Amino acid sequence: MEDGAVKCELCPHGCRIGDGKTGICRSRRNHGGRLISEVYGKPCALAIDPVEKKPLYHFHPGTTCLSLACTGCNFRCLNCQNHDISQVAPEDVDHYLLTPEQVVNLCLKHRCPGIAYTYTEPLTYIEYVGDTARLAHEQGLWNILVTAGYVNPQPLADLLPYIDAANVDLKSFSDDIYRKISGGRLQPVLDTILAMRDAGVWIELTNLVIPGVNDDLQMIRYMCRWMVDNRLSEAPLHFSRFFPHYKMQDLSPTPLHTLKEAKRIAQEEGILHVYLGNV
Repeated sequence: MEDGAVKCELCPHGCRIGDGKTGICRSRRNHGGRLISEVYGKPCALAIDPVEKKPLYHFHPGTTCLSLACTGCNFRCLNCQNHDISQVAPEDVDHYLLTPEQVVNLCLKHRCPGIAYTYTEPLTYIEYVGDTARLAHEQGLWNILVTAGYVNPQPLADLLPYIDAANVDLKSFSDDIYRKISGGRLQPVLDTILAMRDAGVWIELTNLVIPGVNDDLQMIRYMCRWMVDNRLSEAPLHFSRFFPHYKMQDLSPTPLHTLKEAKRIAQEEGILHVYLGNV
């Protein structure tokens, strides 16, 4: 832009970033008019996980995946479980130095059939994910995206040919709650889910049920009805139990009867596979 700022077009925030500054995600910086990913090739977390931990229950169950994360997230969830790596700047966290080729070789070395981009928000380091995922496909490996789904259509469309499965965190079915709790909006997330469906990506959805925040049963019914109306009745739905964390220490854990009611409503609306998590 004229004053030396750049506009990031990766996600709906559309951050206008001054020289030397970063966007909301903290991981994309303006260096003299060039937008640079500060975390490319610098994962801060690596682990071998069962695929069920993502959670994916209907995508090659019983297998493992190499889980990878870089710092950063374009949401500000008050209940973030991984805030120590998602809500910090890259320079504040220890990291590995791994090229996409090295990540793929590490996956092959440990005989994992796939890679999961997870723990933080992989779409904020989409270039690293895309390059790694492309090489993984060339080696016959799966690519799994664990995401909140807050991204613009074109960057997502460029990535989806290399993604085999995704778990999308659908935080609520209210735009107001999205704004208050996460600092984002609902519709772009719904658009991401439908784009994944149309691209043939295997989708599972997670809804963390927070007492007094997004536990309205009528809203949950609307969410399930939207899934059925949009040909997602076979997409597994995970209702996850909330525990006090980060900036939501004053709330109680989700009552089990609330989760059971959510499951009953989902099944009543036609969702075929419903699971309760963190129980």
